[in-house]
Amino acid sequence: MHNPQSYDLLVVGGGINGAGIARDAAGRGAKVLLCEKDDLASHTSSASTKLVHGGLRYLEHYEFRLVRESLIERERLLGMAPHIIWPLRFVLPHDKGLRPAWLLRLGLFMYDYIGGRKILPPTKTVNLRALPHADVLEERLVKGFEYSDCWVEDSRLVVLNAVDAAERGADVRTRTECTALTRDGDIWSATLTHADGAAETVTARAVVNAAGPWVDAVLGRAKPDDAHNNLRLVKGSHLVFPKLYDGDHCYIFQNKDNRIVFAIPYEGEFTLVGTTDQAFEGDPNGIDISAEESAYICDAINEYLATDVTPDGAIWSYAGVRPLYDDKSANNSTVTRDYVFELDAPAGEAPILSIFGGKITTYRKLAEHALHKLSKLGIVEAAPWTDGATLPGGDIDVHGWGTFVATMQSRYAWCPPAAMRRLCRAYGSLTAELIGDAADWAGMGQEFGAGLTEREIRFVIGKEFVKSADDVLWRRSKLGLHMTADQRAEVAEWFAQHQATIA
Repeated sequence: MHNPQSYDLLVVGGGINGAGIARDAAGRGAKVLLCEKDDLASHTSSASTKLVHGGLRYLEHYEFRLVRESLIERERLLGMAPHIIWPLRFVLPHDKGLRPAWLLRLGLFMYDYIGGRKILPPTKTVNLRALPHADVLEERLVKGFEYSDCWVEDSRLVVLNAVDAAERGADVRTRTECTALTRDGDIWSATLTHADGAAETVTARAVVNAAGPWVDAVLGRAKPDDAHNNLRLVKGSHLVFPKLYDGDHCYIFQNKDNRIVFAIPYEGEFTLVGTTDQAFEGDPNGIDISAEESAYICDAINEYLATDVTPDGAIWSYAGVRPLYDDKSANNSTVTRDYVFELDAPAGEAPILSIFGGKITTYRKLAEHALHKLSKLGIVEAAPWTDGATLPGGDIDVHGWGTFVATMQSRYAWCPPAAMRRLCRAYGSLTAELIGDAADWAGMGQEFGAGLTEREIRFVIGKEFVKSADDVLWRRSKLGLHMTADQRAEVAEWFAQHQATIA
């Protein structure tokens, strides 16, 4: 009889927490299997506001440890992946009748200093009646504050963690669902079901349940006799408009319900606006923004913008659910964004560690904390290593981004500058590996539109677990936004023709 393949650690869930834990564990020498029922970052981890930030509003909820940890991690992550993470400046207008100016300034003073900021510039006061803000904001807004946070290509962050995990020996399987978990003494037996319906059994000394919105469902398979009601699903939705203003700065607008809404330059041609906080029940697959949420977002930013927007002006939207730990908070926007672990490790039996909550900014620290718990059970080595270890393509001087792009453009002078900037942003120092022996643009193969070439598609199939057109157009990139329907269909047709050769 065939013996099932055995692992030290089975990680269920290919979002940011699962990918980060798989990477950390593989780097410690553990034999790791990561399984994800869909593509990497298919759900919550690609539906964020795409910020690496401390969470300014969490200060109001006295979550000082979470804010401090997030601010420290913000600069760590910037140094680990400066191609997909970069600094942004946020303008926070003071609006009479909402939070007083002194409170905003005090909060930003704490934000500047409790995290040991070294790279990013500090807060400053700005005149909103001067350009570039005077033409964008309503006339009543006179004074504001400008502070620093960072942008992140969220789904690429997940993918690069998974790539690094695989390069360190992890077995990464997408389109593979963990459909059964049985504990047999000191070993877990797991049934993995593939997209074609075929199933296999593997064993593991420990399980990490990082299934996000499905964490309780996975717990139910592992411990069917117990009740599992730890999750509070909170839906967040975003709208994307044609560019609403010029400049690289972002806005953070206070809303009358004490929430905040961001307006952020997006993909060069657009403005990203969000987010919402709505209680969610039902199937977390395939979530769409509601008409109510679209109206809420537009109403919130219309309080500040000189020119109003309407939901039908948006060219794209996306939505996801945050799998937060239910701390019984009365308000969805005040429920903790901190992560919570539930470790089930009876004496002499195989452990399962379930993860609730968390945010992209703290994923690396979360992984370290999770593996610290497992190291005490002898599952992995104790020594952490990820602090300062760059992600694939991230070995670039955080202060030398412009120099890096200029050097690459000089080396490949035949590459259109817009295409080179995008490739550098997506792949960093691996751009040269992608280009390979191409001696001119024609050497990159068929172009599908928006600078996407067959060579790039083959690169991400070979290196980034890509199986479909949507993986490329909406998660490894946002090129789908820049292409026509016919161009997107052409990419899908290419995948249909080459399906047999895509592992």
